[in-house]
Amino acid sequence: MGSLLLLPSGILRGQGLKPSGKLNVGFIGMGGQMQGHVSQLAEMGHRVAAMCDVDAGQIASSMKRHGEAASQAVSYADYRVMLEKEKGLDAVVIATPDHWHAPICRAVLRAGKHVYCEKPLTHTIAEARQLRDLAKASPGISQMGNQGSASANLRRSMELIAAGFFGAITEVHAWHPTHGWPSGVARPAGSDAVPAGLDWDFWLGGAPPRPYKTKIYHPGDWRGWYDFGNGSLGDFCCHTFNLPLRALNLDYPSRIEVSGSGLGQESFAKACTVHLHFAARGDRGPVVLHFYSGGDVPPESASEWLRGSGGSLPGNGCLMIGEKGQLQCGLWNSDCNVRLKDDRRFIWAGNHPAAKAVPESLPRVKSHMDEWVDACLGGPKVFSDFDFGGHLTEIGLAGIVALRLQKNIAWDGANMKVPGLAEADQYIRRDESSRYF
Repeated sequence: MGSLLLLPSGILRGQGLKPSGKLNVGFIGMGGQMQGHVSQLAEMGHRVAAMCDVDAGQIASSMKRHGEAASQAVSYADYRVMLEKEKGLDAVVIATPDHWHAPICRAVLRAGKHVYCEKPLTHTIAEARQLRDLAKASPGISQMGNQGSASANLRRSMELIAAGFFGAITEVHAWHPTHGWPSGVARPAGSDAVPAGLDWDFWLGGAPPRPYKTKIYHPGDWRGWYDFGNGSLGDFCCHTFNLPLRALNLDYPSRIEVSGSGLGQESFAKACTVHLHFAARGDRGPVVLHFYSGGDVPPESASEWLRGSGGSLPGNGCLMIGEKGQLQCGLWNSDCNVRLKDDRRFIWAGNHPAAKAVPESLPRVKSHMDEWVDACLGGPKVFSDFDFGGHLTEIGLAGIVALRLQKNIAWDGANMKVPGLAEADQYIRRDESSRYF
């Protein structure tokens, strides 16, 4: 039987209360992902106080897009200047490339502001551990942007697993389709002129210097390059591993096995399979979490029931296999389709007679952003604070360490080490001496 893993945020502090019930919000990283956050918070009646980006063009397009809602927003090219000058900010939303998450989150937490940061929480394991600790000591409310955490289906899945509906779960299979970022390739030669309004050195931040190339890094393809992101595993671990981590009480994998094509490049693998082995813990037996990307998929032996229900394997998904049945929960954990051994096919849990008998025990919320805002205003704790989000990020990035080493590894998660392999350290932490931090 599984047990619910709810890693709570820090105790709510009185500083988070605002008599007006409205937050003054600063936004950092004005690319495509941020646009929905600005719209949602503005629609909720909160003030768009500031926008910050090292690319002036990103700010200009955001201002135009949001019109009246952003008409009072002050523009900044440097997040440090924004935090220094905008004394009235209550909260900050961050949607920069991954390599900038930790430095900006550190600054926001140290300023005592509430903070919402897109997933993955950080670019390296050591950064995730640091933010977990900082968030516990900060008066601000933190939330990582893995939006499926607010899904009623995720919470229903947790309730079913905790009730032993599927029996002991031993396998989790998650597969991601071929992605559009650079993968399995070296960086292109040469350089191009830096666009007007873009501070390329600041965009690089703590990453090693490299020449600008049009349509290679900024604004959309940075995630494929290890200096800035961690490919599909870094991108989707905080979605796909979310439910297994919570519901199965997973701590750290003890062993990680990898295979694939296009390994050993500056960019993420062309295709890969990553097996993360978790030892037995409490009343839970061993669990293996399998991640597939770029065309690698679960074997038919594991996915036979799912293939039979739909006629073929879905293009992406997450499948949890127990001794009594299976759960198809999707990459974003936004599905809850179940099948017990005597069932002919998967059906939504809300229509399954046996599943209906399991009572609800977890709160439901309107949205991931609503949950964070409510907590900032003194309401209930969030579901995906930086302690939980950091732990989730650490698990995915441990797989990145093995992929970059191109070998199977033992993993000491508590101490953030590959025992006996000092060369792994370069992929666990990075140089923090940048003049931009």
